Amino acid sequence: MTSLASLLAEVRACNLCEAHLPHGTRPVLQIHPQARVLIAGQAPGKRVHESGVPFDDASGDRLRDWMGVTREVFYNSKQIAILPMGLCFPGTGKSGDLPPRPECARTWRDQLLDHLRHLEVTLVIGQYAQAYHMNGKRSSLTETVRDWRSYWPEIVPLPHPSPRNNIWLDRNPWFEKELVPMLRRRMSEVLYDTN
Repeated sequence: MTSLASLLAEVRACNLCEAHLPHGTRPVLQIHPQARVLIAGQAPGKRVHESGVPFDDASGDRLRDWMGVTREVFYNSKQIAILPMGLCFPGTGKSGDLPPRPECARTWRDQLLDHLRHLEVTLVIGQYAQAYHMNGKRSSLTETVRDWRSYWPEIVPLPHPSPRNNIWLDRNPWFEKELVPMLRRRMSEVLYDTN
């Protein structure tokens, strides 16, 4: 297996999708072999592309709130790995960001995941990550998230925390009443308990 340092150098120099990326390549991820939590998201947005910091936007604020973690904990790569399906910002379409480029996951994802041997829980955000991490199950995002207990405690399916999903959150109040408190408890067990 390639060392993580060598692999990350290759990933950060990747330009496979450059012709399809209107803002150019800038892989954004956070990974360390000791991480116990994996956040499997979709792809960086424009603001994250500009800063180079994963979830450095309103989506990240909401996700950290759902998890009950501080920015300091969230950005500690020894605790939390952040690996989107597409590592670069795919650009914007008519109704939001474009889907993650498929070449990215095919080329890098399994190699990167092989270095995460201490994971206790994976937060699977959005339909693209759910299709990959949940054995190709083809339920709707709402059905998958509603069925979260079937995957608990190793996998937690989540909607995207984007402000664009406020309507979904309003239509599905059970999510913040039932799942979010359990997610916070799980994060506390995995990240803070020293027993």
